[in-house]
Amino acid sequence: MKLSKIVPRNENFADWYTSVVMAAKLALYTEIKGEMIFQPNGWAIWSNIQKELDQRFKKYGILNVALPSFIKMSEFTKEKEHIEGFAPETFLVTHIGNKPLEESYILRPTSEVVFCYYFKKILSSYNDLPIKYNQWCNVFRAEKTTRPFLRTSEFFWHELHTLHATQIEAEEQAVTMINEYYDFVTKFLCIPVLKGEKTEGERFAGAEHTYTIEAIMQDGQALQCGTSHYLGQGFAKTYDITFQDKNNKLSTPYQTSAGVSTRLIGAIIMSHSDDHGLVLPFNVAPVQVALLPLFVNKNPEIMDVVKKIESELQSKNIITKVDSSDKSFGFKLSEQEVLGTPFSIIFGPKDIANNECTIFRRDTLEKIQCSINSVVDKIISLSKEYDNCLFNKAKANMMQRTISVNTKEEFIKAISENKLIIAPWGGNPDDEANLKKETGVTTRCIKEEIKDDNAKCFFTGKKAKYLVYFARAY
Repeated sequence: MKLSKIVPRNENFADWYTSVVMAAKLALYTEIKGEMIFQPNGWAIWSNIQKELDQRFKKYGILNVALPSFIKMSEFTKEKEHIEGFAPETFLVTHIGNKPLEESYILRPTSEVVFCYYFKKILSSYNDLPIKYNQWCNVFRAEKTTRPFLRTSEFFWHELHTLHATQIEAEEQAVTMINEYYDFVTKFLCIPVLKGEKTEGERFAGAEHTYTIEAIMQDGQALQCGTSHYLGQGFAKTYDITFQDKNNKLSTPYQTSAGVSTRLIGAIIMSHSDDHGLVLPFNVAPVQVALLPLFVNKNPEIMDVVKKIESELQSKNIITKVDSSDKSFGFKLSEQEVLGTPFSIIFGPKDIANNECTIFRRDTLEKIQCSINSVVDKIISLSKEYDNCLFNKAKANMMQRTISVNTKEEFIKAISENKLIIAPWGGNPDDEANLKKETGVTTRCIKEEIKDDNAKCFFTGKKAKYLVYFARAY
């Protein structure tokens, strides 16, 4: 048996990424551009993300629903900014069998429209508010350039949609969700991220404010990891959603939406993995500890020890897998290395005779001798150290790549060095489009407002309003 080859990162980062996806058995391509098959390992990672977020949502009183995938074209086109933002990416359903439909359907690229339809049916009084509904679903967007998990024609995510009686409540909801995403991604996925508001040119189509978390990958490119939008009353007015307020007057509610997607799997890969394969945070790993007994056929008593340790680990809610096959020791360990299993415990005949075992750490690749009696406590202790190690390594990459510039010349040089740039900005959406066309770089989020009236935008020379993060992005 042979393991798939991992392309070195410094040779070709894009090929390295794809080789990790394939070698770790996360996904497979299909014959349709942008469509992929989630293999069990890939889906298990997404399921662990989903379970954790679902628990977090419950503390906010968020309920899960499931809404249709089809949207009538006439409904979709009602909101001008929305249709302009998504029209180039939409898939149309025009026939049932050979019979043309009287009106085409859109396969949802996002679900604001169907949620508005739903809200209009169920909202009548201020007593019904706030409404906080979430759905776990797939959406469809025709991407020009595709890559597993990062940009696919069909992907999975959660969509949170809320309605509120007041603007303040809705704006607080949008900020609350981006803060929750920040906490989840930094602590559960061990990925450091920037948090801030999007500039006007990068705002979600139809939103008044878009908040984002942005991660910096090992190659210096940014990856948007989650967004939360304050939608104001625009969608509600377009789709005629009203309620009777406390003064018995007809009012229009305020809306928000938010979401993270399977793109997070790509973020995990490109933040933590190495030339040996996948590296996974402890909490998200499909298998957290692999138990690798050696020479079982000649030493069947080893399995008694392995089963005892497995039972103890499982009692601590640690996910385990035993590989009792007759594969070689080298293959067993290399396989777990490629799959990104955080810890592997090796049980050899000599180890057992000395009441010992060997722990292999995926993050540092070191082997640690440990007594069998204390191995469970050791794994629990190491798991916290392990996650901190992943976060700190990714944080160091972000910090090393971050640079402040004030001129276009400095900006161009920094981009050539794959930097995350902080620069004064005073441009509008047209200026952002010109910047992207000229340099391939986009604004990622606003860092802070500039108080100096003399500060100039590095790109336009206009009065600078903000310090903004810039980077090439996936």
